[in-house]
Amino acid sequence: MKIVLGVSGGIAAFKSCHVVRLLKEQGHDVQVIPTATSLEFIGRATWEALSGNSVSTSVFDGVPEVRHVSIGHTAELFIVAPATADVIARLAHGRADDLLTASALMTRCPVVVFPAMHTEMWTHPATQANVATLRQRGVTVVDPAHGRLTGPDSGPGRFAEPEQVVNLALSVARRQSQFPRDLEGRRVLITAGGTHENLDPVRFVGNRSSGKQGFALAEVAAARGAEVTVIAGATHELPTPLGSEVVRVESARDMYREVEKRDKDADIVVCAAAVADYRPAEEKGWKMKKSADRESTSLTTLSMVENPDILKSVVSRRQERATQDHAGPDKSSTLNSATPTIIVGFAAETGDPNHTPLEHAQLKLKDKGCELLVCNDVGQGKVFGRNTNRGWVLSRDGEVTDIPSTSKFGLADSVWDAVANYEDRVR
Repeated sequence: MKIVLGVSGGIAAFKSCHVVRLLKEQGHDVQVIPTATSLEFIGRATWEALSGNSVSTSVFDGVPEVRHVSIGHTAELFIVAPATADVIARLAHGRADDLLTASALMTRCPVVVFPAMHTEMWTHPATQANVATLRQRGVTVVDPAHGRLTGPDSGPGRFAEPEQVVNLALSVARRQSQFPRDLEGRRVLITAGGTHENLDPVRFVGNRSSGKQGFALAEVAAARGAEVTVIAGATHELPTPLGSEVVRVESARDMYREVEKRDKDADIVVCAAAVADYRPAEEKGWKMKKSADRESTSLTTLSMVENPDILKSVVSRRQERATQDHAGPDKSSTLNSATPTIIVGFAAETGDPNHTPLEHAQLKLKDKGCELLVCNDVGQGKVFGRNTNRGWVLSRDGEVTDIPSTSKFGLADSVWDAVANYEDRVR
């Protein structure tokens, strides 16, 4: 794919060097177009060495080929990362005063913008108005991360991590259009990652889940306009998903309690975490030894108890709230009348001699009572820890959508499409 990477003049430009490398490693042809001010941070030679293409900033370079026209016509994906407040303003107002903005005005391919600036600049009404203008024109503007900025200050405006830029931008390219803003105003609650069930202060029972799929669901939901909260288990090696509030937990019971606090306020709940089904019956307060004098402290025998079923509990609480609402105003209730309209479960299946993964998922959908269930075949290292995924989305009304092997961001996008399609069918 022929990709244009516009780089504007901010200190976050150094991260875009890695963006180029990641795109090149995936086989893409990358044309870097820096602004003149960005060359104060990263020199022309660096961009040419990383991309393998010549670099210029002015429409008066390469006049015979009319570079902004040729670049705009041949680009299949146009990324601006980082995008300063100045560049966002110039793009919104249709300026064409350098090679970057002129090429952006020429292109008809998907355009994805990743802002980076101080919080005050990002939240300023002028910047927000410019972002709204770009979105109305079909440009995908991804909200920046929340975190440490140039100095000691912290807040929204931090540039995304290179992996996030690449994953989201390529997801837009696969759609061949901007992310729809169909989740605007919706509150989405997502569980992600595995859980750790402690044996003692140094050991735990866990699983191989990385949390990548749950975080991808969060980032795509935020890009589609949702207000996203993630209850995250073992995901510490992943960057915080863009546009999301993250609540960190460790065990299944921790995750259960945090979901219980928040599900009543969510419009959509997605239970994508790989929650441990069982936990040790007793957690020791000291490290158990390999050889123990007492059988009670030995590691040779491990007694387990069942963890709460988070997905089933969300469905159950929704039913309880519906019952309370139907009881009438004369019936006292402390329950919030708000309740999720869509509940999505995940099923990590391997199949067995009696059932295929899909058959197991169909049985689970009936048992859990949710609207949609995403089934992954996770046998033999197919999914956990990897950057790709495949599976099926099953709906309560009988629809089964096959999702061929794709990136976890591609699957996330397909899941949100399935949510939208289900809502359209049942309206």
